[in-house]
Amino acid sequence: MNRSRNNTAKRVLFFLILCVAVYLLCIGEASPADFLFPTVHIGVEKGENPGDISMLLQIVLLLTVLSLAPAILMLMTSFTRLVVVFAFLRSALGTQQTPSNQIIAGLALFLTFFIMMPVWQKINSNALQPYLNEKISQKVALKEAINPIRQFMFRQTREKDLALLVKMSGRKKPNNPADILTSVLIPAFVISELKTAFIIGFVLYVPFLIIDMVVASVLLSMGMMMLPPILISLPFKLMLFVLVDGWHMIVGSMVKSFMVG
Repeated sequence: MNRSRNNTAKRVLFFLILCVAVYLLCIGEASPADFLFPTVHIGVEKGENPGDISMLLQIVLLLTVLSLAPAILMLMTSFTRLVVVFAFLRSALGTQQTPSNQIIAGLALFLTFFIMMPVWQKINSNALQPYLNEKISQKVALKEAINPIRQFMFRQTREKDLALLVKMSGRKKPNNPADILTSVLIPAFVISELKTAFIIGFVLYVPFLIIDMVVASVLLSMGMMMLPPILISLPFKLMLFVLVDGWHMIVGSMVKSFMVG
């Protein structure tokens, strides 16, 4: 029982440390090897030396980064592309708030878990489990945990966006991917994901836009100018989307795009 509790505590601490390290890599020039891992003790007592104050500041920093952890992790996974494409799809269909924002975010989140599962498995086998079994140190575990995430982002990032961020950072041209800082890789990855999502959104818009134009032309030729075309085109767009099994096609294509990349 005690060993199980210790493993659970180590898992939570490992996750918090990973979030802190990623945050520090984004805001500065720190590296996993330079990162100092704090030891957290919960309690209220009189401080006897300056080290106690340092520990308090570390705890405050840890809690601050924990509040930013969801945003950090979402921008480093497939979530960005998925949620943007689903938002474009809803707009193209013209269904207003159907499906709702909660459903779109939930579907994108669970698909993100599915797509990122190989990355999580690498982190678990190469970093978390050896760390829990006390086979590797915290610094080594952190390095092994960040590497699979970096590899995933490199596969989905365009060289043009990466070169732009490297140039704007003012650093010399890297010789290999290992020389690129995580603080440079993450924004380049997000930019590439947004462009890919907008391209997919444009492709999704075309067939529904054609239906809107045809319906509007028919209504205009019939002199029914006061009738909103959306009232007539919406059932046809829904029928087309259902007949072609739209959710199956879109979700399948999105998942395959990450697998191939």
